[in-house]
Amino acid sequence: MTVTSPIRRRSPRRWALAALAAFALVASPAAASAAVAGGAVQTGAVHDGAVVLATSHKSPFSCGKTFYANNWSGGHSPNGSIDWQTYGGDAVNGETVRATAGGTATFDDEGGTSYGKWVQVVHGDGTRTRYAHLATMVRNPGQTMSVSQGTVIGTVGSTGGSQAPHLHYEQRNSSGVVDTSPTVDGVTVSVGQKKAVTSTNNCGGSSNPYTPAEVCGSGFAVIDQAALGSVGRTYLLYNSGNGNNCVVTLKSTNLGTPSAVSAFLEPQGASRTTDSGSFGYYAGPVKRSAPGICVKWGGSVGSTSYTSPFEHCG
Repeated sequence: MTVTSPIRRRSPRRWALAALAAFALVASPAAASAAVAGGAVQTGAVHDGAVVLATSHKSPFSCGKTFYANNWSGGHSPNGSIDWQTYGGDAVNGETVRATAGGTATFDDEGGTSYGKWVQVVHGDGTRTRYAHLATMVRNPGQTMSVSQGTVIGTVGSTGGSQAPHLHYEQRNSSGVVDTSPTVDGVTVSVGQKKAVTSTNNCGGSSNPYTPAEVCGSGFAVIDQAALGSVGRTYLLYNSGNGNNCVVTLKSTNLGTPSAVSAFLEPQGASRTTDSGSFGYYAGPVKRSAPGICVKWGGSVGSTSYTSPFEHCG
């Protein structure tokens, strides 16, 4: 079928900043060179090669929930942290909070100051995430527990130095430095940006181990996306450093098993470039230079497809 009214999350292309896709190559030298040039290379698909991925984060909410990720410009401490806020008619207060990636969680309570009730999760690569101003936690202060991506750790509230219910969220490196352009569910939210993000956390079954930024490579950030029903999602990314666009379609079913998937990109007035075939995890990356030019983009998984109008012309 063709998706005519997909769930979409958009941001102006001129806001797109470099999103670092960190990963360690474990393939042959030839495969490694291909991975660096084109982005991540999927294992168990027609695209050859293998990579060890850096920690990939989902939204801290239950599957299908959409909330604003607000990375305030100035006056937010620490700089680069995200406030998750109400989107549309779905209030964030009281929402279940889930770990965005697996690791070891530590629970703390600073009372009526600072973070209030908060949790830190240290991930396998030494990076960490923080979840603050919680109303409730699943463990007492001082306790720890092992969590997987999607494990419930608490609920949204307004404890500590908070003025209204929201979830304060941080991504930090292994040295404790805050990432000022954190990425969740393939969406990069840099300082000064506010984006609506739909969660794919705890959706059941296996999760696609790849993110759009990892597939497209360093310097690309998601600026638009469209759901392909329940079978996948297609993404448009932009590299503000060189004016290149990139499209990738990620599967969410039959992961690791080659099946029909495609991605395409068409600058206005130019020919269309398409990557299609039987792939295990994704189609793409399809990259074209189109600074200041409208683009048409989209993709498919099986019989479900999406085609955009010409847009993102800035």
